[in-house]
Amino acid sequence: MIDLISLSKLILPLLILTILFAALITKTDAYSAFVSGGKEGLHMAAELLPFLVGMMAAISVLRSSGLLLWITNLVSPLFLYFSIPAEIFPLFLTRPISGTAALSITADLTHTYGPEHMISRLAAVIQGSTDTTLYILTVYFGAVGIKKMGRALMVGLLADLTGMILAVVITIWYFQNVWS
Repeated sequence: MIDLISLSKLILPLLILTILFAALITKTDAYSAFVSGGKEGLHMAAELLPFLVGMMAAISVLRSSGLLLWITNLVSPLFLYFSIPAEIFPLFLTRPISGTAALSITADLTHTYGPEHMISRLAAVIQGSTDTTLYILTVYFGAVGIKKMGRALMVGLLADLTGMILAVVITIWYFQNVWS
């Protein structure tokens, strides 16, 4: 019987063989398709670079200026009213903008409070329950030249807000009921 480790080592070679077999059946030049895809990927990466640099600079300014801390202190009474730790707010603010900045905040919260603390658990679930909406709109819509993205922005931010609220509700419910 094949164990899971042996099976996992076979998945990638089997996938490659399946692709090559499909190319053989359809009489597609697999090598040329691979090289063409690589060229296209490099070209797209070069086009995305200015958008990425702009987003990273904006996040850096927000964090280093102290504005993020000031806003967190401003909204902390609202968070406390709903029994949500105010330390989570920077993650709420940065997650739709930058996955790297949000991951940095999540790592910092986990380092500060420890992985078993409710704040760390909330941060981890929020990190996995939402997406980087502004990053996606800026990079991908900008790369293909889409200028009107107002409705996509509204829907994306609403989805992020919904994901964050549900992440908080479910995490608090789960860890207070199951682990208490």
